[in-house]
Amino acid sequence: MYYHTDPNAHKGNEMKSVRINSCSFGTLIINGKPYTDDLIIHPDGKILKPWRRKRGHQLSMDDLRELIDSSPEVIVAGTGMSGGVIPDRNLEEDLSKLAIKFIAAPNEKAIKVFNELVLDKRVGAGFHLTC
Repeated sequence: MYYHTDPNAHKGNEMKSVRINSCSFGTLIINGKPYTDDLIIHPDGKILKPWRRKRGHQLSMDDLRELIDSSPEVIVAGTGMSGGVIPDRNLEEDLSKLAIKFIAAPNEKAIKVFNELVLDKRVGAGFHLTC
């Protein structure tokens, strides 16, 4: 794993606006830059790739631990182009206990939600770029 940090992502303590432009099978375009690995977007704009879940197409608290530690108000999970990643049964409830709202949806819908919420909330996200 490695971090890709946009050198222009921070201005003082302000985060540069992160916008997901589009997606297709295996690709996500963020601020005009294509990504081809599953990834995590931290609330400060830092992008972690590749993002691997411990149980493949299952999504658990452990898979989101580093993102949780970055104190988001909301975590958006892009579950793939056809929703192939399945969140654990109690994930939404467990995140709620940490005062984190959890939204999981296939990528196209997750992108719309992310782009709306990131304008006024601390939003983190994880995206599976295939299935």
